[in-house]
Amino acid sequence: MPSTAYRSGFRLVAGPLADALAAEASVASRAAEGLFRKDASTWTADPAVQAKIANRLGWLSSPALMASEVDRLTTFAAQVRRDGFTDVVLLGMGGSSLAPEVMRAVLGIADGSPRLHMLDSTDPAAVLAIRTNPHTTLYLLASKSGTTIEPNSLAAHFIRVLQDAGVARWADHFVAITDPGTALATRAKAEGFRETFINPADIGGRFSALSFFGLVPTALMGQDVASLVREGLAMLDEAEASAADPINNPAVGLGLLMGAGAKAGRDKLTLVVPPSLEAFGLWVEQLVAESTGKQGVGVVPIAGEALGAPGSYGSDRAFVRLRPFNAPDEAARDTAFAALTGAPTLTLDFPAPASLGAEFMRWEIATAVAGVILGVNPFDEPNVQTAKDATNSLLATHKAEGRLPVAAPDRTLANGVTLTLSRAARAALGSGAPESLLSLVSGGDYVGILAYLGPDASLAAALDRFRSGVRTRTGAATMFGYGPRYLHSTGQLHKGGANNGVFVLISDTPAQDVDIPGQPFSFGTLELAQALGDFNSLDATGRRALHVHLPRPDAALLETALEALLQG
Repeated sequence: MPSTAYRSGFRLVAGPLADALAAEASVASRAAEGLFRKDASTWTADPAVQAKIANRLGWLSSPALMASEVDRLTTFAAQVRRDGFTDVVLLGMGGSSLAPEVMRAVLGIADGSPRLHMLDSTDPAAVLAIRTNPHTTLYLLASKSGTTIEPNSLAAHFIRVLQDAGVARWADHFVAITDPGTALATRAKAEGFRETFINPADIGGRFSALSFFGLVPTALMGQDVASLVREGLAMLDEAEASAADPINNPAVGLGLLMGAGAKAGRDKLTLVVPPSLEAFGLWVEQLVAESTGKQGVGVVPIAGEALGAPGSYGSDRAFVRLRPFNAPDEAARDTAFAALTGAPTLTLDFPAPASLGAEFMRWEIATAVAGVILGVNPFDEPNVQTAKDATNSLLATHKAEGRLPVAAPDRTLANGVTLTLSRAARAALGSGAPESLLSLVSGGDYVGILAYLGPDASLAAALDRFRSGVRTRTGAATMFGYGPRYLHSTGQLHKGGANNGVFVLISDTPAQDVDIPGQPFSFGTLELAQALGDFNSLDATGRRALHVHLPRPDAALLETALEALLQG
């Protein structure tokens, strides 16, 4: 690939951000130079924080490391095929699981390779939806810390599935991906897992796409990991070579747009992609939101919104488009994107499927640069732990009392749906009903829709219609996330970023629950504890939020409740 391949496919139209980009260009250049030197003082003068950041820069070396591991990855995948495995189930959570989901959606499964199923939910319906043949299923247990409750609970469930199916050695069906010295690494060795991949400890989960976390599942799908790594290295080399020219740098320039745009009030970074690349938006969301959303600032990544007319957007938007070659409807998307003349726009060419490797690296570099411009440490996630602590506290109460402590709702609808407001929302509404939550949305706000629901197409359709309706009614940018997935990603922004989010959190009572072996609570209880814990965290940080709880996972109930919000 020519060294200018990605630079020539980088087209930034600064528009109203021209002055802001010029003012921050020297900061972006210094940030990039410090990043490529792995100089932790680039982000902070605090020695203690510098030490932590120094242990989070391994992603810059990961493509080169993975290039040396390609033979191991391809050999392992070939052996899995020879052993007759037809399915692979990835048990994970957060950023380390989203990259494989992107690979599956964009690259697909090669002929003759096992099907990949990604399970990063504690919803009982999602757990029960994995109906593969245990005798021919391989389970990837992926956890950086080795102690994350969701993948460990899922592993306990599927170990029981294997044992109940009469599999003589369940450990032959398990593969671990983790850091050195974790409880999972120790367990995998002691129990004889089929294979263990030890990832470098200095790579954070959301920066781990081009590491074992992203590439082991990709190799099992039969995809060309060597090409992905090569494209990642090409982007890294190109970005480093032109660090002194940030406005034209294919990675640093994106970080400049993100950071300077957010400081200038255009913090809603809106990703425009064709349907074939929609999954990539999930990965961008978690990377950008969790990295920049803290200390009262942050970039709010908007993915999954349909592209609207220019008049449907406020002055808080900046747009980034991923443009693949030869994709259907690109000409129409060209016209619609060109019409956004009042906003800053950036077009990134996506020349081939393997360009995913370059995009992962581009966005990681950009996010690190944006952190410097915003004055935050992009490698920590302080508010994620807050939500985990809230969940653990609720589970401790359940263990002691046999129930979860649930606050009395502000209103119960005739169909049994309950509506509970956070203190900030209740105070802002005064005598207004909970259904009028959206009346609180004002200029510069975004609306976050947070769903602790299972993989039901009718529920998903209702949520999608609500999201469109919210933008039509309020004109605000909208985010959507499934829990508990978002807790490990965008949830950091919700609590740690600017207080410009209005949140609708939705949960239900499952139609069929599933117990967790070795735990005194079920998946349904765990999921509800996570939903309540996050709502309590939103409440504690003064966010305007509404908890909608359905007595059962019923699309008609959900439609009624959401329509009441749109009309309220």
